[in-house]
Amino acid sequence: MANKSNVILSALCIFITLIFVFIDPIPQPEKYNIFADSREFINIRNFFDVISSVPFILIGAAGVILEIKKKLSQDNMPEVPIYRILFFGVFLTGSGSIYYHLSPNNDTLVWDRLPMTIVFVSLFVGLMSEHIGRAWQRWLFYPLLLAGFASVFYWHFTEQAGRGDLRPYLLVQFLPLLMVPLVMFMYRSRFNGRIHIWWMLGCYLLAKLSELYDLEIYQWSGLVSGHTLKHILVAIALLILLRMLSCRQQIA
Repeated sequence: MANKSNVILSALCIFITLIFVFIDPIPQPEKYNIFADSREFINIRNFFDVISSVPFILIGAAGVILEIKKKLSQDNMPEVPIYRILFFGVFLTGSGSIYYHLSPNNDTLVWDRLPMTIVFVSLFVGLMSEHIGRAWQRWLFYPLLLAGFASVFYWHFTEQAGRGDLRPYLLVQFLPLLMVPLVMFMYRSRFNGRIHIWWMLGCYLLAKLSELYDLEIYQWSGLVSGHTLKHILVAIALLILLRMLSCRQQIA
């Protein structure tokens, strides 16, 4: 049964990847770097998008410290410290997000997207290995991490050449979102507390919707933009992840 599930999962990953390969290039929207809330406070441009990035730095630092102190329940191989790398990526994401929102443009966006790929890949491989087997960590993690970095550089170089293409980056971001629920349905985890993963994914989906309706949410609320709300929801998702790793127990 496990072998059959592995074949189905592998075939699905290949199928989704081929879809991204053969569809037309996906350009970045021209107004991507223009956000609804550009208010300035204490001489900080785009204040609320900047300040709402700070929780990523705090959560990332907390996660790294707790992992170093062995307070997180995980069984990663010593040569593949996935959750330490994940939370370091969260820390870098907060720093990159602040840098980007102080001056939103495609050059600063690179430093926002690069660390996010660390988080996507780490979470994906971490959860996959907990459900399918530790061996996945050894041969999957670092190649996927390099692929994530390459996806950002590919987008940046194509953008500079006037033919921007987001396909590889979108694949790195959304493939885990599609595959993790399937893996949870098809395999048993070695840990309890999986309900946290569903809550985390729910928060992330709401975050992406908030990002999509940045202006509409700002106009409706008059206080917070959709992009700021996205930062808050992603921070909540990361706190849920940190709580899960702190409280769960190994069952198999």
